[in-house]
Amino acid sequence: MDSTLRDGEQTNGVSFLPHEKLVIARMLLRDVKVDRIEIASARVSEGEKEAVKMVCRYAKGAGMLDRVEVLGFCDGGRSVNWITECGGSVINLLTKGSEKHCTKQLKRTPDEHISDIKEAIKYAHEQGLKVNIYLEDWSNGMKDGPEYVYHMIDSLKDCGIMRFMLPDTLGVLTPMQTGAFFREMVSRFPDLRFEFHGHNDYDLAVSNTMAAVSEGASGVHVTVNGLGERCGNAPLASVQAILHDHLGVETSIKEDVLNDISRLVESYSGVVVAPNQPIVGENVFTQVAGVHADGDNKDKLYCNELVPERFGRKREYALGKASGKANIEMNLQELGLELTPEQVKKITQRITELGDRKSVVTPEDLPFIVSDVLKHDTPDENVKLLGYMVSLSYGIKPLASIKVSINGQEFYGDATGDGQYDAFVKALRRIYRDNLDRKLPDLLNYAVTIPPGGRTDALVQTVITWKLLDGKVIRTRALDADQTEAAIKATFKMLNQIENN
Repeated sequence: MDSTLRDGEQTNGVSFLPHEKLVIARMLLRDVKVDRIEIASARVSEGEKEAVKMVCRYAKGAGMLDRVEVLGFCDGGRSVNWITECGGSVINLLTKGSEKHCTKQLKRTPDEHISDIKEAIKYAHEQGLKVNIYLEDWSNGMKDGPEYVYHMIDSLKDCGIMRFMLPDTLGVLTPMQTGAFFREMVSRFPDLRFEFHGHNDYDLAVSNTMAAVSEGASGVHVTVNGLGERCGNAPLASVQAILHDHLGVETSIKEDVLNDISRLVESYSGVVVAPNQPIVGENVFTQVAGVHADGDNKDKLYCNELVPERFGRKREYALGKASGKANIEMNLQELGLELTPEQVKKITQRITELGDRKSVVTPEDLPFIVSDVLKHDTPDENVKLLGYMVSLSYGIKPLASIKVSINGQEFYGDATGDGQYDAFVKALRRIYRDNLDRKLPDLLNYAVTIPPGGRTDALVQTVITWKLLDGKVIRTRALDADQTEAAIKATFKMLNQIENN
């Protein structure tokens, strides 16, 4: 079960709009093909209610309503009514899985709490809802007083509950404890379905999930990119890879869509995925050391089962001081360039020099470096910026006027925009549209950072992601003391790439 839209939304600063929840839910169910999604907590807000209604309408029309779940509470039927009003069909009833939570937070005895739960289940069934049970703080319940947990389940096992969902609410378990506790649960209650819900406070959510499955868990809970309160939850992509590769568990997950859902959630949540995040991080399929690239050339010695194509990605070979000639050769092959060993050696030396100065070298820069090192003219600059002016005034949209040369012809253009760079790009698009009857690539992403090792008063790095007309996605980047200037340089790198092809 994916809980991005409920538990994941409890990430500090994350709040999905109703239409964003719908888009994510649709992609998780239709494209990623997770078995179930948990989309909200009942009675949170009117905005949340609208979002749940939208998702439930979609799911019902697609014949997937029973795969959509909402967290509810023992609150005299109010959660049940809220869910039914939204068109939902499954409630995940939150109960207390540790005696301390029961007596200290609810101020109820275990038997009083059980009575409340039974009333909530009965009412939910009367309203046509299916019921799952969360035993909140189950991990501490097993550590501090497992008899309470056993009493709860013994009292509820015949109440028509589909699944007992066992959270490590505070992320306190080790894999050894998780395995032992699940082994005990499955042994005591062999006819019940138990699921594990792991949190990542000790960076053990994935390991604990693996341990739970190894000892009989029938389901696991995840979130896209590991979103969740505090340190987050077990991440979908990592859990899928481990279940498939290490436990031989077959799931319905479409692995080649995992990167797409990661990027979508990253965009909507505003939480940037760490570059080294397994499976979905920007750098995880990038070889840096030259010896690794050399090994890949020699029967893929540095590859494992996590091949990038499996997840809709491709392997890249970084360029820098640690690259070595093997990395260079891999990138040259990608570009279709054939050079002599001596030429490759010279290029390697130049890239090493740039790396020592903290300069960022990308595969897109390689043709320029090749031309420079081999004493050729710089790659044909079929598109040149001859001059530009951008203005910024209070109360007036920024204005850009530009003069460019395209294949030897000079053109002028101007436009206003929401920012200086936006105005510049709109002027450029106008030139291509009005004079050349051509459309420029779509801008997918625009990121400005301080280069690694840089200072805020020095250079900035602008990275722009473009979607070409043939669907190919490329990135161009540039360094400059001025953000707008860096963006313009990156834009002209892109223009010359498409003109030279």
